[in-house]
Amino acid sequence: MASTNITGDCPPSMKATSNGAFQHESPLDFALPLIILQICLVVVFTRLLAYLLKPLKQPRVIAEIIGGILLGPTALGRSKVYIDTIFPEKSLTVLDTLANIGLLFFLFLVGLELDFAAIRKTGKKSLLIALAGISLPFILGVGTSFVLSSTISKGVHQIPFIVFMGVALSITAFPVLARILAELKLLTTDIGRMAMSAAGVNDIAAWILLALAIALSGDDSSPLVPLWVLLCGSGFVIFAVVAIKPLLGYMARRCPEGEPVKELYVCVTLTLVLAASFVTDTIGIHALFGAFVVGIVTPKEGPFCRILTEKIEDLVSGLLLPLYFASSGLKTDVTTIRGAQSWGLLLLVILTTCFGKIGGTVVASLLCKVPFREAMSLGVLMNTKGLVELIVLNIGKDRKVLNDQAFAILVLMALVTTFITTPLLMAIYKPARRGAPYKHRTIQRKDHDSELRILACFHSTRNIPTLINMIESSRGTGQRGRLCVYAMHLMELSERSSAIAMVHKARLNGLPAWNKVERSTDQMVIAFEAYQHLRAVAVRPMTAISDLGSIHEDVCTSAHQKRVAMILLPFHKHQRVDGVMESIGHAFHEVNKRVLQRAPCSVGILVDRGLGGTSHVVASEVDYKIVVPFFGGLDDREALAYGMKMVEHPGISLTILKFVAARGTLKRFDKGEEDEKEKKGKEIDEEFLRELMNDPRGNESLAYEERVVESKEDVNATLKAMSKCNLFIVGRNAAVASLVNSTDCPELGPVGGLLSSSEFSTTASVLVVQGYDPAADTRPLIEEDVDYEGSSRDISDSTV
Repeated sequence: MASTNITGDCPPSMKATSNGAFQHESPLDFALPLIILQICLVVVFTRLLAYLLKPLKQPRVIAEIIGGILLGPTALGRSKVYIDTIFPEKSLTVLDTLANIGLLFFLFLVGLELDFAAIRKTGKKSLLIALAGISLPFILGVGTSFVLSSTISKGVHQIPFIVFMGVALSITAFPVLARILAELKLLTTDIGRMAMSAAGVNDIAAWILLALAIALSGDDSSPLVPLWVLLCGSGFVIFAVVAIKPLLGYMARRCPEGEPVKELYVCVTLTLVLAASFVTDTIGIHALFGAFVVGIVTPKEGPFCRILTEKIEDLVSGLLLPLYFASSGLKTDVTTIRGAQSWGLLLLVILTTCFGKIGGTVVASLLCKVPFREAMSLGVLMNTKGLVELIVLNIGKDRKVLNDQAFAILVLMALVTTFITTPLLMAIYKPARRGAPYKHRTIQRKDHDSELRILACFHSTRNIPTLINMIESSRGTGQRGRLCVYAMHLMELSERSSAIAMVHKARLNGLPAWNKVERSTDQMVIAFEAYQHLRAVAVRPMTAISDLGSIHEDVCTSAHQKRVAMILLPFHKHQRVDGVMESIGHAFHEVNKRVLQRAPCSVGILVDRGLGGTSHVVASEVDYKIVVPFFGGLDDREALAYGMKMVEHPGISLTILKFVAARGTLKRFDKGEEDEKEKKGKEIDEEFLRELMNDPRGNESLAYEERVVESKEDVNATLKAMSKCNLFIVGRNAAVASLVNSTDCPELGPVGGLLSSSEFSTTASVLVVQGYDPAADTRPLIEEDVDYEGSSRDISDSTV
């Protein structure tokens, strides 16, 4: 009889695959085609929402939560045809199972992100802030649970409900927090480091409390059952540390850098995740704990952890995890919140969690002598919820601790508190970017023996050989002055960047740099370090990880902090084998234009046509012919000053081509009179050239020629005759009419547009130089302060 009741209560099972529409079978009546349709719908819908919310700087988890709610009974699910066709009840078991498998591996990734070694080093300040940020909201959550249990949750099991409410209100989402900090460039500021450290401690505490809540929420009335669950759970953790951790450590040690991780090791690790999940589910503390614990005990050093993340993250985050939000959304019916009482309770829960999280964090921060604005910002950051919050709520609903209305209220609370984090933080915390003023912002200077600092940026390994050959050409003889190069790798902050990867690469003032562990193994770093050992040049590799829409701020801010004279940028096009220039993306084109507008120093855009070939040229083999076309103006003077710096190298010969208009000016080529500004500029040019002629640096390697031209065609012909050289250095805003009729790269100026075209040359590289003009620097990214001394201070590595 009992068996009959069970069968009657369950929806009919589904076969896996259909025979096809031609066999008069609907694919939506079978498990596999239906789950494929559900995955496609959920992924497309949530990605579309994420795109729409991107201007608001919201993390993707917001779009996924909203997407899940809209796909459920709150919105689209109100249509019976839709819900019975796309998400019929008989398909939910398959959907939930697949979603939870994705969730298992996501929790494994979260465990990989939490570095216990770093958390153990957390200072007392961050620890106190974390404990206060957990304790006060937990206490307020307990109080709120009594209000809810007397109104909308009557008859609920009180003790589990109290613990679940406390955990739900006190959680901080570590991965979401890292994403918000990275996008706002606060990841490695003092406030960012404290927030990440406190969130790491908070995460561990929340999972312990959740284990307690699950243990207490069992159906068995015996008080010994929760005790046995907790004891067995503790035993599993000990087993993981004693047995699983050494095994994973053994595999990690056998994965040297630069060699592929064995497929067997990846398979063993993923199987361990599933096995551990089975054990914890058997114990009664949910399968997620097993995966999370295995992630925590996995060694974080070396390539093993990184490779595991790369192999799992895309599939889990891209396809499987959105199913969990859909599964959660199908259980969330916002329409159950009706009437003044329900909406009042929603407001109460939101205010309680905000007051508890923000208030507790602010009080603890002020006790630690953190300034009020930073303390408020920390409180807002610690109020971030996310996927872990949804996990807690779903477990509570599955265990019958939360009813539909309480569940909907808490889901909306998580959504609202996370949504307001970014706008509130941007309103409260506006850190002034301050730096000490500096003198040498250009290559052109009176003191040629002073140190020359260059910030050389690159996108990929393709840029490195030419970049190193440019550095070699710029170092002179090594007897005059010193050359210091900051080589900055420009990396887009992609959705797949895990929190731990971002934190490990972050070091100074929101401008991440390669960490010390990876430093000797990254092939890009090896190239620069090898060159540095061979030459008397200080090369310091860095990287900027940012959205391409704002990465120019990292470049310009770093240039000011490092007091560089020139920023070298790679052109957004590279030359194919057939000589045609091919774009690597419009976004990099915009980056170059923004740097030109906001740079605190001179800027050079390098059109790379293989200067010196595809490898580093040793000093004794350097034999470059460099041509500087001189038309006049600030940028041309800066370009020529850079040419004079390069001609100090014994293997470089420099030809200066000074163009003179036969009549009128080079900008008009007619009989028009020069205006006062043009006359003054011409006088400055003449004075600059006179000083140049008396400069002893060039000696026999310098050639000076004057060419009288009557038209643009004459200029083009003269330049074409010099196209067999290795490098042109030209001013961006040269005092000459545009030499091309049309161009898609106006930032290269009237001459650079011609020299960079495929029709002009396929062998001569081009450096387009924009000299620093103080009068044009009206919107500096750095506020200069003569008393500021913190620009070169390194941030301690003692926190996450």
